[in-house]
Amino acid sequence: MTTKYNMVKRAVKSKIIDGTYTPNQKISSESELMKEFGVSRHTVRLAIGDLVLEGWLYREQGSGTFCADRSKMTNNQGVSSQKSIAIVTTYLSDYIFPSIIRGAESRLSDEGYQVSIFSTNNNHENERNILEKILSQQFDGVIVEPTKSAYSNPNITYYLNLEHLSIPYIMINAYYDELEPISIVMDDEKGGFLQAEHLIKLGHKEIVGCFKTDDTQGIKRMKGFLKAHRQNNVPINPSYIITYNTEEKDTKPVEELEKILIENNKSITGLVCYNDELAMKFMDLLRMKNIKVPDDISIVGHDDSLLADISEVKLTSVMHPKSEMGVFAADTIIGLVKSRNSNVDTFNANSKIYEPELMVRSSTKKVNHL
Repeated sequence: MTTKYNMVKRAVKSKIIDGTYTPNQKISSESELMKEFGVSRHTVRLAIGDLVLEGWLYREQGSGTFCADRSKMTNNQGVSSQKSIAIVTTYLSDYIFPSIIRGAESRLSDEGYQVSIFSTNNNHENERNILEKILSQQFDGVIVEPTKSAYSNPNITYYLNLEHLSIPYIMINAYYDELEPISIVMDDEKGGFLQAEHLIKLGHKEIVGCFKTDDTQGIKRMKGFLKAHRQNNVPINPSYIITYNTEEKDTKPVEELEKILIENNKSITGLVCYNDELAMKFMDLLRMKNIKVPDDISIVGHDDSLLADISEVKLTSVMHPKSEMGVFAADTIIGLVKSRNSNVDTFNANSKIYEPELMVRSSTKKVNHL
C-alpha cells in the first residue's frame, strides 16, 4: 500500500519528469500540496525534503521550493558509474523481438553496458510508466520501439525531457514522426508492395490483405499492397481489406477472413498478411476449413520469422534484419553516448532504412485459371 508520504513524493516527481514543472520553476506551496493531497504539513515537508536531498528540487530561503535543472546534474555530477542502456519494445517474449534484443544486448554487453529491457505491450500508459522509470534512473541512452506509432502519442513530453537531459534515444521498427528522431526501420511500404506483387505476378487477382493499423508499419504495408495493385492494373476489392488494432489482433482478423471465405466461396486465391504471426493464424483457419495452401490459396507473410520455416507449409515471407537491426541500433546508441560524454559532436549518427527482400517458399504458387 502506498503511504501518503510516497504519494506526494511520486506525484511531484512525476510532474518534474513529464515537464509540468520546468527547471527553476517554483513548485506548489506546502499549503497547496496539503490541500491537493489531503495530507499534513509534516507529510509534505518529508516528501519535499527527500526530493531536495535527491537533487530533484532546491530551496531558496524566503522564496520557496523550485524544480532543479537535472541536465546539469546529469552532465556534471553523474548519477552512477555503471554504464546503462534501456531497451523498450512493444512485446518481449514472442515473435521477432527476442532476435532484435539479442543482437543489441550482445553488442552493448561487449562495450560494458548494463542493459535493462522493458515492454509496453503496445500500451501508452505502460510506455509512460517506463519512461518515468528511465528518466528517474538516469540511463545513458535509450533504444525504443514506439507504441502504437500510427496514433498521436500522449507521451511526447517525456521524450522531450530525455532531450533536455541530453539522454540520447533512437527508435527501431517505427518512429514518432513529430520528434524526427534517429530511426532504424524497414521500408515497410516496399515490403507490402513485394508481398502483393509476388502474388499478382503468379496470376492472382482476388487477393485479401490484412493489416494492423495502429502502428505505422501496418499503414505503410497496406499502402504498398494497394500500390502494387494499381501499378499492375489489378482492381482492388474494398471488402478484401481487413484492418485491426492491437486489442483486436487475436480475434478480428480470423473472424473477418472467415466471413470473406463464406461469402466469396472459392474466388479468393491469395492472402497478404501483416506479419508471419498472423499468417500462422490464417493457416490454422484454412486447415480447419479444408482449404489447402498453396493449392487453393497462396499466402505471404512478413518478417521471415522462425514461424515461416517451422510451419507445416513453409511460408513465403518478406525478410526482416532482426539481429542485424539490433546490432546497428546498439552501435548507434553507443556512438551517441560516447559523443555526448566527450562533449564533442564527432559521431555522425544517421537513420537507416533496410531494403526488404522476399524469401519465396512453398506457401505460394501460380494460380490455376480454369
